[in-house]
Amino acid sequence: MTPLVELRHVEFAYPARPRDGRGGFAIRDLSFAVEPGEVFGVIGPNASGKTTLIRLLSRVLAPARGEVLLEGRPIGTLPRAAVATAIAVVPQDVPAGFPYTVEELVLMGRFPHGPRRLFESAADVEEARRAMAATGVGDLARERIDRLSGGERQRVVLARALAQRPRLLVLDEPTAHLDLRYQAECVGLLRRLNRADGLGIVLVSHDLNMAAEVCDRLLLMADGASVRIGAVEAVLDEPTLERVYGCPVAVEKHPTTNRPTIHPIWPTH
Repeated sequence: MTPLVELRHVEFAYPARPRDGRGGFAIRDLSFAVEPGEVFGVIGPNASGKTTLIRLLSRVLAPARGEVLLEGRPIGTLPRAAVATAIAVVPQDVPAGFPYTVEELVLMGRFPHGPRRLFESAADVEEARRAMAATGVGDLARERIDRLSGGERQRVVLARALAQRPRLLVLDEPTAHLDLRYQAECVGLLRRLNRADGLGIVLVSHDLNMAAEVCDRLLLMADGASVRIGAVEAVLDEPTLERVYGCPVAVEKHPTTNRPTIHPIWPTH
C-alpha cells in the first residue's frame, strides 16, 4: 500500500542569525511514513521541530535535501490546489481580529475545490454545514470569529479543515484551548473520522497522554531529529522521555484503556 504521506531523509535549515552568531534551527535526516487511515502522533519538547514539520508537510516550506511524497508523488511537483484538497492543516488558532463569520470561515475550506469560482456552490454550503454540525458549531454560523472564545474558535478551524474533505488532517495542538468536555468531544470526533471515513491524521501535540490515547504510532522529536518512532508503548518509556524532556517521569497503564499514561515527578523540596 502506498503511504498517504512520506518523508525520505528530509533536511531543512532556517538561515543563521548573525547577531548572536548562532546557526538557524535545522531538521536533520527525518524519515517516516503515514499510512492511509492511520493516526500518527508527533511529540517532543519545545523547539524540537514540530512546527517546521507541519510546514514541510503542507508545502509551506520545501526541504533542502530529501523529499516529501504525497501518495507516492513528490509534493513539490503538485499544484497547490491539489495539495490543499488532500491535506488540511488545523492551526492552534486564527489570527486576532479576523473579520468573518463562522460560516464564512468554514466555507473558505472549500476554496481548493474550485479556486476559480467567485461564489460557493450549493454543494460547498452543504459540506460546510456538515462540517459545522460535526464539530458542534452549527448554531454559531452567523457569529463573528473575533467574538468567540478560544475553544469555540478551535472547533471552527477544525470545521474549516473538514469542509476541505481532505485525505490527511494535520492538527497542531487541537485541544490547546478546549476545556475538559470539548477535549473529550474532540478526541471522540477524531476517532469517528478516522474509523468511519478512513481519514489519515497527523496529530502534533505537547499532550503526551492524549497522544498515547489516540495515536497508532508516535514520532518523538528533539533538536530537529527523530529520537524514536514506533508503537505508542515503545516510544513512551521512562528512560527515553526523561532524556528528551530533562525531567523524571512515571509511565503507568491506564486502568480502563490500558494505554500508557505519563506523569511528571514533581520535586518534593
